[in-house]
Amino acid sequence: MDMRFRLQKNFPQILLTGVLLTLIWVLSLSSEFFFSWENFRNILDQTSVHLLLAMGMTFVIASGGIDLSVGNLAALSGVVMAVAMKAGMEVLPAVLLGYGVAVLFGMLNGMVVSYIKISSFITTLASMSIARGVALILTGGVSIYGFSTTFKFWGTGSIGPINPPILLGFIFFILAAFLLTKTLWGKYSLALGGNENALRRTGVSVNLYQVSIYCFSAICAATAGLIMTARLNSAAPLAGATYEMDAIAAVVLGGTSMSGGKASIIGTVIACLTLGVLRNGLTMMAVPTYYQQLFNGIIILLAVIISKMRSNREQ
Repeated sequence: MDMRFRLQKNFPQILLTGVLLTLIWVLSLSSEFFFSWENFRNILDQTSVHLLLAMGMTFVIASGGIDLSVGNLAALSGVVMAVAMKAGMEVLPAVLLGYGVAVLFGMLNGMVVSYIKISSFITTLASMSIARGVALILTGGVSIYGFSTTFKFWGTGSIGPINPPILLGFIFFILAAFLLTKTLWGKYSLALGGNENALRRTGVSVNLYQVSIYCFSAICAATAGLIMTARLNSAAPLAGATYEMDAIAAVVLGGTSMSGGKASIIGTVIACLTLGVLRNGLTMMAVPTYYQQLFNGIIILLAVIISKMRSNREQ
């Protein structure tokens, strides 16, 4: 009975792992270059940005909310870093300034959602537009490029056989897994999505925890912005657009409930890898990017439907 319960509980992750392995097998047959470390490193490198956004999104969705601003917030963070460096600021202070702006947005998102009780969808939709507008104002709609080697290292450097974006993605995965399973913060994140009123009656500062969850999502977005800007050696105000959709798709596919109260960090990671392998395979087969957007939309819709069906069955 215990084994059956575990299989049911982890079914999304088991199914997704099967899909991932099948994709790898099929694509390795279609191209001799697919099954190589260089290609796998490229997949991990390209997936790192989506993984970072999805780590933060996992906690937001698990708490019963959603954050539509992360893609544009990543772009804004990169723009702030770029503007600061072009103004003569050293790399570290410029990066910290980019993180500070992101955390400020995250704090405002959390406060509006928790204290003013406005829907997270509406709040972060507005925040997404504000972040994009600020990025466009700071740059005049023109990309900023040409940064120091120290900054570019975080996007194009090398640490032995891996790249810094892969290392950052791994660090945030370990951090997110620790927070979710080993801390009260993680448990309260799930409780917020499961039954916020019950948690509030226990005396927990619900508003404070909600704000901190959106701040963590913003930190993940700022790290993604650092990677994007350093990788391209360019800060584009419209970079990261629609990345929030990829993050939501990965989170829901990984087994986190859209209604909150249930989350799986390892499931989110497997989903990010699956989507990364799929994107890589479609690119290798020269499938146009607009078809990839179509597939992403279908995947999100199917994931939400499956999540809702599983939630109804469990209830």
